[in-house]
Order: sequence, then C-alpha cells, then structure tokens
Amino acid sequence: MINNMNSILLAGVGGQGTLLASEVLSEVLMLAGFDVKKSEIHGMSQRGGSVTSHVRWGKKVFSPLIPEGTADILFGFELLETYRYLPMLRQNGAVVANNLKIAPGPVATGNAKYPQEIPKKISDQVADSTFVDGMDLAMQAGNYRTVNTVLLGTLSTRMDIETDLWKNAIKKLVPEKSLHENLEAFDLGRQAGAITSS
Repeated sequence: MINNMNSILLAGVGGQGTLLASEVLSEVLMLAGFDVKKSEIHGMSQRGGSVTSHVRWGKKVFSPLIPEGTADILFGFELLETYRYLPMLRQNGAVVANNLKIAPGPVATGNAKYPQEIPKKISDQVADSTFVDGMDLAMQAGNYRTVNTVLLGTLSTRMDIETDLWKNAIKKLVPEKSLHENLEAFDLGRQAGAITSS
C-alpha cells in the first residue's frame, strides 16, 4: 500500500469482459467506502487487442493511473497479457491470473510462437501467484461468458472485503437474465481461490 492507496492492474484482451470486471471491482470498492479512480485503455479491443484497466482506491485518490512498479495485484485474464505487464507489479506484489492462452495476431498468422511455460515464468518472478482455470469454472456455472466473474471470485479471496458487497455489485451491473449464472461463477471462483491460497 502506497500513501494509504492500493491498486490493481487488470490486463486481458478484447472480448474477455475485462472492462466489466473493472466496473464491478470499482463498484465493490465504492460500496466498501473507499475513494476509487479507474482508467481504461482499450487498444483494438474489437480485434482481440490488449485491454488494460487501472483501479486505485484509498481514503483519497488523486490519479487513476498506476505508476510502473507499484501495482499491488496484477489481475490477468490471459497468460501472455499477464506476463507482459509484470513490470507494473510492486516488489512482493501478487498475481491472480486466468490460465488461458489466446493467440495474438502474429501467433495466429504463423509469424511468431506463443511463449512456453508462462505460468512458471510468472511464478519464478512472483512468489505470490495464483492461476485459475476460468473457462472450466465458467462452463460449470453454465455460461462461458462468466469467466470474468469467476476471476473476480478468485480475486475476492485476496481482498478484505465482505462477500455480500461483491455480490451486490454483480447484481447491480450484470443483466438480470444472466445474474444467476454470474453469481454461481463468482462462488466457483471464490472456492478456487480459497483452495489455491490455503
């Protein structure tokens, strides 16, 4: 924590629900009584490009942008994107990441290879790393689109905020037609986070 502020950098690719996750996270923090600032970078999100969101909270926050090397948690939705943004993490910070590979453009066209053993490379640099099979748990919840909510459930085990506040934020921001699946996804992600952190 820097000057009574905490920060989480969310990193993923377009179409993964990264931005909705940042909205839910920000709402949770506001419900918990914090001043919250959020900034998003969409980079070609329609084509599966990099998407990041900075979320900072505390008693008073003046800027939404997280300086390099100061993020408390790197919250990754895709392995390569998580690995790319490791320099944003502070010393002794934590990684919570989806164990999922999505081939970027150069890999998809055969002009590059997807790096191997990314979870190991991340764990070698960050001792406090948690990986969750978000897609598998989302399918258990009944909808692959709930991966982002699964990941929020895992993230919630690393934050001292009441579970009810997380669920209230989800109820506020997720459409009614998919609310049940998202609440189930959150619970599954939370269970996975509790197992990996125990």
